[in-house]
Amino acid sequence: MAATMQLGVVNPKGLAQIFVEIRDRRTKAHIKQGTGLYINHLIWEKRNDEKALDKYTKNPEIARTLALATEIRRTINSIYETGGNPTKEEIRELVKSIVYRDELAALEAQKAAEEKKKRDAEKMTLNKYIDLYISQIESGARQTDKGTNYSANTVKAVKTAMLQWKDFQKATRRKLDFDDIDIQVYHDYTAWLKKKNYSINSVGKCISNLKVILEAARSEEYHTNVKYTDKKFKSTRVEVDSIYLPKEDLDRLMAVDCSKVLAICRAMDKEAGEDEPIDDKQNGKGYEIARDIFIVGCWTAQRVSDYNNIRKDQIDYFTRKFVAQEPDPNDPSKMIDVIKTETKTVINIRQQKTGAKVAIPCSSQLLSILEKYDYNLPHLADQNINDYIKLVAKAAGMTEKVEIMTTKGGTPKREFIPKYNLIHTHTARRTGATLMYLSGMDVYDIMKITGHSSPSTLKKYIKANELEVLGKIMDKYNYFD
Repeated sequence: MAATMQLGVVNPKGLAQIFVEIRDRRTKAHIKQGTGLYINHLIWEKRNDEKALDKYTKNPEIARTLALATEIRRTINSIYETGGNPTKEEIRELVKSIVYRDELAALEAQKAAEEKKKRDAEKMTLNKYIDLYISQIESGARQTDKGTNYSANTVKAVKTAMLQWKDFQKATRRKLDFDDIDIQVYHDYTAWLKKKNYSINSVGKCISNLKVILEAARSEEYHTNVKYTDKKFKSTRVEVDSIYLPKEDLDRLMAVDCSKVLAICRAMDKEAGEDEPIDDKQNGKGYEIARDIFIVGCWTAQRVSDYNNIRKDQIDYFTRKFVAQEPDPNDPSKMIDVIKTETKTVINIRQQKTGAKVAIPCSSQLLSILEKYDYNLPHLADQNINDYIKLVAKAAGMTEKVEIMTTKGGTPKREFIPKYNLIHTHTARRTGATLMYLSGMDVYDIMKITGHSSPSTLKKYIKANELEVLGKIMDKYNYFD
């Protein structure tokens, strides 16, 4: 025998602590350890009386105390019977683990719950990752695949798209995490955007930005969900009806007296019975600057982030020698080869969005504008350019209605809109690409100026109509003669 249970000193309330005493001849162990269990000494003395025990054990507290004391004794005896030789400290911990089992289990459960709560708070969710992603592309902590910072326009587009995603969750009272994204969420989200009268391309941009962020999070091992890669989970895009300005329109814009734009537009509105206030953010000073910046955009065929920020240090000069034929001074009836030299002013641009470096020869109209500002083009906010160039175009008489096909809310719609209302900063890039194409320039040469990576991408910017393209083809080829 190794373990026996004994009572300690009886206190004034008649209660005594139960002790376990261990005596083992094999190991010569002699350990006495309090259990923390207390019992009335009279009950303890009658614990071998079945009738008395039956009466006492109807009290749950007494039954529990006796059962724990028995468990302690049996557990310790089992350890010694199997060759164990526990220390006094190990006996103390063993007794504690039995007596305070429920309390210890409750503490462990509480600790586990707190740790889970902490893990959940620290866990990366989709919405947390979206906020992190936006802050990183905004600060430059996350860069493009080419190692460059994201442009301000790209950051703005991502923020706008993700704002819609968060509004969608609020509207549907859902907090969508990585594993929730599936084809049903795609259908619900696109349907919600269409109800807001979003165009197909706007819906496509929202989906595209969401997919980019999901892919970035998956590559960083925040989730393993690949349902968004399904071909049905697509960012739809359709060709948009948009305009370019022929050379005559550029001349019309340049001919406008910008100091009279406001008066001309107000007079036109009054005559048409549309006497609406015109928001003039710069008190009439911005029209000429906006017009000149826009024309520079047309002749450079760049994005507004590049043509709205040209400085003197971007200007270079390219000199070339070429052979030309001229009448022989000694015999005017004959032509002779003459070596000539030509110097062309060139603008060097490192495109903000792609990092591509392009060199653009200056046309005479472009050169005159740059010289006007000593090659340091003023800067205007994009929205100001959009507002002002529409009014300059209106004053230039570009009021003819243009048929435009749009798809909003999933429904195709035909509209007739005054031409001046369709002009904005990106019209300049389309204009430049289209004018180069109609001049007969090779598509690959145009790409070297616009910075497009493929002919198919460039094609979206060429807005010539069928008759203009037909004229270009007939001028180039004699097949139809």
